[in-house]
Amino acid sequence: MYKVLKKEILAPSIKLFEIEAPLVARKAMAGQFIILRIQDQGERIPLTIADFDREKGAITCVFQEVGKTTRELGTLDEGDCVQDFVGPLGVPSDIDNYGRVVCVGGGVGVAPVYPIARAMKEAGNEVIGIMGARTAELVFWEDKMRAACSELRVTTDDGSYVRKGFVTDVLQEVIQEKGDIALCVAIGPPPMMRAVANLTRKYNLKTVVSLNSLMVDGTGMCGCCRVTVGGETKFTCVDGPEFDGHLVDFDELARRAVIYKPQERTALDLYNEKGGHKCQCGCGGE
Repeated sequence: MYKVLKKEILAPSIKLFEIEAPLVARKAMAGQFIILRIQDQGERIPLTIADFDREKGAITCVFQEVGKTTRELGTLDEGDCVQDFVGPLGVPSDIDNYGRVVCVGGGVGVAPVYPIARAMKEAGNEVIGIMGARTAELVFWEDKMRAACSELRVTTDDGSYVRKGFVTDVLQEVIQEKGDIALCVAIGPPPMMRAVANLTRKYNLKTVVSLNSLMVDGTGMCGCCRVTVGGETKFTCVDGPEFDGHLVDFDELARRAVIYKPQERTALDLYNEKGGHKCQCGCGGE
């Protein structure tokens, strides 16, 4: 069992869990992810590592309650446990002293881009952070990102906080102002990452994106997380999750993301009909 040490509501439907997992925390690096299962009959879900504390032996994950499993996960409280917590998985981010790096986080993507920005700054880079959210109430971790970056710019789709615009609008301004940028890291919804890649392609600016494809075992055996990158089939779990954004087939990624939408809708409806519940793993949940 892996205990929830801390629970925090960051924004409507967005929650933070700090989970006790010493062996995972010992090896975790920026860019990697974990797969957890709430209880024996539960679904395995991947979550990117948002932070880690080696001394405390804890991993921080941030998730948005969308489907049945994330909503069930959100019912857990501090002191409750999840049954399985596997990681760290995936290839760590390529951290080096590139010079000037732009880290773009859209929506919940702010959480996984944070440890990358921090590591890039620690490696000696000038890190320009860009945070985007739909509305002011969905903005979170602004202080953490500001501390992890040399400069931070924030935007909201509706203009309810700081300024109105998309992250691509801000990125365009940064490119024009700064000129010499060695790398762009973008994490967020696939349409956002695609828009960033389309923009940076015009400037021949190397861009890395982190893909959140469908995933089951996380070890490369099932092939469920396959994506096409540069015309070749890659497995997100063992070859990624980070790839060259200019080579990703985002059309295929979008098609595969909705394959199980009917089943996901059915599972969520059944869960809601039962009124929702905590896990049944015997860890103290109701």
